[in-house]
Amino acid sequence: MNLKEKLAVFTGWLLGKPKVIGLCVFLFLLLLISLLVIQRYQIIKEGRRLEMANALNVVKQNVQLTLNNGYATALTLALTLNEKGIPDDFEAVGAKLMESNPDYQVLELLPQGVIKYLYPLKGNELALNLDLFKISEESRLMATKSKLSKAMYYAGPYELQQGGMGVIGRLPVYRDNKFWGFSAVVIKQDAFFNSIGVYKGKGNDFYFQFSKLDASTGKEEFFLEGDTNFFDRSYQYTLFPSTNWKLYIVPAHEGKIPFQSIYPLFFALGLALLSSLLVVQVVKKTTKLQTQVYNQKSELINTETKFKTIFDQAAIGIALVTPAEGRFLKVNKKLSDILGYEESELLELGIQDITFPDQLGVDNNIKKISEGIIEEYRVQRKYVHKEGHVKWCNLVETPLWNDDGTLSNHIVIIEDVTDRKAAEKIVLDSQVRIESLINTIDGIVWEANPNTFEFTFISKKVEDILGYSVEEWLSCPTFWADHIYPEDKDWAVDYCAVSTRKNIQHDFEYRMIAKDGSVIWLRDIVNVISEDGKPILLRGIMIDVGENKEAQDALKNSFDLVTEQNKRLLNFSYIVSHNLRSHTSNIQAITNLIGYANSEEERTELIEVLKTVSGLLNETMLNLNKVVNIQTSIDVIKEPLSLNNYINKTIDILNDQIVLKNASINNNVPIDIIVNYNPAYLESILLNFIFNAIRYSHPERNPVVELVSFIEDSQTVLQISDNGIGIDLEKHGEELYGLYKTFNKKPDSKGVGLFITKNQIDAMGGKVIVSSVVNQGTTFKIYFK
Repeated sequence: MNLKEKLAVFTGWLLGKPKVIGLCVFLFLLLLISLLVIQRYQIIKEGRRLEMANALNVVKQNVQLTLNNGYATALTLALTLNEKGIPDDFEAVGAKLMESNPDYQVLELLPQGVIKYLYPLKGNELALNLDLFKISEESRLMATKSKLSKAMYYAGPYELQQGGMGVIGRLPVYRDNKFWGFSAVVIKQDAFFNSIGVYKGKGNDFYFQFSKLDASTGKEEFFLEGDTNFFDRSYQYTLFPSTNWKLYIVPAHEGKIPFQSIYPLFFALGLALLSSLLVVQVVKKTTKLQTQVYNQKSELINTETKFKTIFDQAAIGIALVTPAEGRFLKVNKKLSDILGYEESELLELGIQDITFPDQLGVDNNIKKISEGIIEEYRVQRKYVHKEGHVKWCNLVETPLWNDDGTLSNHIVIIEDVTDRKAAEKIVLDSQVRIESLINTIDGIVWEANPNTFEFTFISKKVEDILGYSVEEWLSCPTFWADHIYPEDKDWAVDYCAVSTRKNIQHDFEYRMIAKDGSVIWLRDIVNVISEDGKPILLRGIMIDVGENKEAQDALKNSFDLVTEQNKRLLNFSYIVSHNLRSHTSNIQAITNLIGYANSEEERTELIEVLKTVSGLLNETMLNLNKVVNIQTSIDVIKEPLSLNNYINKTIDILNDQIVLKNASINNNVPIDIIVNYNPAYLESILLNFIFNAIRYSHPERNPVVELVSFIEDSQTVLQISDNGIGIDLEKHGEELYGLYKTFNKKPDSKGVGLFITKNQIDAMGGKVIVSSVVNQGTTFKIYFK
């Protein structure tokens, strides 16, 4: 008996012993899974070590962050020291620092190591005047070490004199290379531990322990709850520079087998047992399966008979073709009827022979099917009937495979859809005609869902009016609402929704944002289509009414301009009549007095008075002429001007006044700020505002003028602030820009500058806003159009 026969005999014997096979499988799986469980235990153990290292590193970073914050706070306190070594605004700075760092208990400044400055003082009075070098030996050592290293040193936690436990960070302060003292922060112990995260362990897997090394005794002192006798475990620790601290992370249950290892072990035993039982059942069924194979062979023969019957009598064309050339190997009667050929004639042809010429070519789908990339492909094609006319057909092609995985043939299913295509063409032609007619209408025709306002149709006119393509508009359910101008969106959507619910046809106007960013006025005429009293469709037309709106706006602007000019002329007439009448009355009275003069000396004196009055009249005429020039200038020349340059030019002009008053003019306007303005107006405006800020300075302080620029509501704004005497706006606010209105006792105040400046700003389409506090200063904000 040769080896092959022996192997066959052994296989037959083994198949007859299913329990033996099951036992072997059980032992093999048990060995394999035991190895996997051991390996998994080692992985879990290493994972815990890495997890502890990561947790320790996170806490270390938190500690470092807290120390850095403390350093920044101590440094800020140190910077409050003035040239005499006395802190300025210690209370204010301390309040700000405590507000931003609520975990701090107290902030300290310690000249020569003695606590002299505390914030807050309340509750910390017991710590005042304590000397670090005398409190305790440990305190002295820590202070000396920090002083010698010239670096901030953290110590503690200590029991504080004022009560409680805290961590103390001290920064040595040197002035002119001489030791001044310390700047210190005290952090509450619980807040410190909570902020660094040592109260947060992951479940019960590990815990933290925090210690300090007593500088005087050399003993290690622990501060967190938990076992401190952990040095026989696989703990990890880290140190912190500039401190006497150690941070430990300790495994809570070292040596215990984790549940992640026990669970897989029991699962493995069950799986091995189940697998062995399954193998037993599989072996038992082998003989039964062989019997079933024989029965299925018989059923397959019957299935082939049924398939032939279906193939020949099917209501659609079916063919068996070669995979490469597409030659017909077998066709049914329906396919012959569709194409007009006899069965024998088709068997002499291939699919390419009956395909319409304009659809011939290499078909990559055939290659993909042959390579097994796709299981089937579907396509609609034109075929040529035997009599020469076109047949539209739906084609489905599927590969047939041999048992060894090689490609056998393709089966092709062909459905005649010629009549359906003709009907579709009629419908399509009708739709094209209707759409063409709609697109010729001078407006955007649309249809939408009455509940969601999602558009289901929109004409191509939307591209001409708003710039959006039809595809863009229909791609988003909320496109219409999303592109309504923000100021019109809420009321337009609500109005349309309310009118739709009430089944009311509505006609309204609103603005939309076009694709190029421009704003287009539309008139929307909406028809509500209803069934049984419920809206089922909205159909409407949007008409561009932008030109009409522009004409209305132009008419309104002209009316507003005429109204404003009339108001100005009326006001100007009041000013002219009042001021000229005053001067002419004075001149008339003086001339009468000259006629009655008793001496030459009296006459000469009255003539001098007359000259003064006539000079004032001339000055009034010049001022009124300036006002007339501003108010009657329609097309004032504008050009791009650098605001920064014109401010610097004004500062140069006022240099004498600036030096005389010892004023500080701070030009913080960026050099790239450009305004479209009249050069003479801009120079006059800047000169008047800056000169007034210097002239009306407070007698007890040097004038400081700040100029900044920013954007507000898309407008460039120049803000001019001073620390002068200020203006009582409640008393003089309404008359602030009036002609000849003055609000102080200075003899050179004439009440003309602000009036002319306000008119110049108004003439350029801008505005000016003022805010002021008496004896504190004034701020003007000039808005450039």
